[in-house]
Amino acid sequence: MTYYRRRLPHLSHDDQPVFLTWRLHGSLPTNRCFPPASTSGKAFAALDRLLDEATAGPFYLRQPRIANMVVEVLLHNAEALGRYELQAFVVMPNHLHLLIAPLMPVPQITKRLKSYTAKLANEMMLQTGHSFWQEEGYDHLVRNRDEWDRIKRYIELNPVRAGLARAAEDYLWSSAGWATRRSPADQRSAPP
Repeated sequence: MTYYRRRLPHLSHDDQPVFLTWRLHGSLPTNRCFPPASTSGKAFAALDRLLDEATAGPFYLRQPRIANMVVEVLLHNAEALGRYELQAFVVMPNHLHLLIAPLMPVPQITKRLKSYTAKLANEMMLQTGHSFWQEEGYDHLVRNRDEWDRIKRYIELNPVRAGLARAAEDYLWSSAGWATRRSPADQRSAPP
């Protein structure tokens, strides 16, 4: 088990699935407030609601060509590079969620994914010197099959809860609808 701490604590284990969330730099409203004495789960849910309900801040991932690029990079890192097994994902307008089974240390995965997608997105938007992703993200080790199922459902229903799709499988930048599109993400076997 690997532990490191920045502003938040981060745990990873090479043979345990992990739930990851990253948001765009500057995507949270400055006047946000969290309930006092929140658990980390409640704080995460409050943060995710703020991101889903945001009306200001960057929404770069709303641009289809940037969202498509992020999905392609996620799939390439799983399939061609073998860095993780991609078990579920969603690319929202200002954040993304991943459920992966890491095949290398999680900090290396996140650093490579975030730096590469930021570089490509900034090139696509013809901007330089701008932070794309918030420096630190959220991660959670998945403890058992029931939790894995809840997290996968949470990820794939995020666009529905946010009002971006009527049904999870209708949202283009998610693993939810990829069973009919033959996505590698839906061909995975779930952890025990």
